[in-house]
Amino acid sequence: MPTSDADNGPADPAAIESALRRQFTETFEQAEYPLSDPFSLIPLLPEGAATEFRAGPVVVPAIDLGLRYGDYQQYPYEEVDALVDDLIAGLKAEDELPTAPGRESGSDPVDSPEGNPKP
Repeated sequence: MPTSDADNGPADPAAIESALRRQFTETFEQAEYPLSDPFSLIPLLPEGAATEFRAGPVVVPAIDLGLRYGDYQQYPYEEVDALVDDLIAGLKAEDELPTAPGRESGSDPVDSPEGNPKP
């Protein structure tokens, strides 16, 4: 199961994002690119749909990547980094990642699936 070195307590927002990026990349870099749909990622999940990605207090069930954050994904993907960028953008847009003090969630242009700032 993908996990980070961080415990489930409070953690630095940048460290949480970095840990999730690393876990997503390590899990999904084995896919055969280009990817035309999310279903080709399922066999890569160590515990199937029950797989969870964890970093600090953030827990992201793999099934939620498609169900809750699917609108932020833009298939096809030519490489893992683009996929991971969109997964992180979805988590940010849905306020699942903590933000650094003084930075409001949703203020980054990548916080929406179209790459446009939220109104």
